[in-house]
Amino acid sequence: MSILLQIDGLQKRFGARQLLDIERFTIEAATAYVLTGTNGSGKSTLLRILSGLESAIVGAAWYEGQEVALDPYPRAMRESIVYVHQHPVMFAGSVAANIGYGLRARGMPARLVAQQVEEAMAWADIRHLRDSRTATLSGGEKQRISLARARVLKPRLLLLDEPTANLDGAAREQVIALIPTLVEQGCSLVMACHDRDLIGSPGVHRLKLRDAQLETRDRNEPHLAQSERIAPIADS
Repeated sequence: MSILLQIDGLQKRFGARQLLDIERFTIEAATAYVLTGTNGSGKSTLLRILSGLESAIVGAAWYEGQEVALDPYPRAMRESIVYVHQHPVMFAGSVAANIGYGLRARGMPARLVAQQVEEAMAWADIRHLRDSRTATLSGGEKQRISLARARVLKPRLLLLDEPTANLDGAAREQVIALIPTLVEQGCSLVMACHDRDLIGSPGVHRLKLRDAQLETRDRNEPHLAQSERIAPIADS
């Protein structure tokens, strides 16, 4: 499996507190990860750093095999990495207009925008909401719309902050079911979450933030004690 993104020596401080001190963070292409950790451990901050929304000290970084500096944030990463907030912002207007917003901002012709929006709505099973106003939507519908809005941009890396938080059972299942289809299309995902079903999804690799360090858990050894089955990701 090829490496999509690697960052060495990532550090983030808030005053005297060392929130992140990660020796090496590697994301493989077309691979899904869940990022766990206690509240305040830095999960959302790490996603924001990866998406260029927040700064950090970085020793070195490589994206698609090319060495890059994260400040200023590279255009290649800005165009291919998409961050979806836990509470996604819905613009005024219809669902279809929301999904096509990013494509229009990139200057795509209206005919192609309409085509890709239609495909994304079918993928997320929200075609029946095409002309609905966003103010009338449920939390689960907004989450699927935000995923469709991200998908049309064809990201190489999709960063999801608590994608199933505050959703009921049916809405959770609908969102979780979309995850493997994104990986099949070549997209990598990093999902900050506490959702046990999402964490336990087949083929999803688990990362954990603890005491500012990033750790990886071997999913093939579920019965070992926690101290035995967790090893620093930088050891690889």
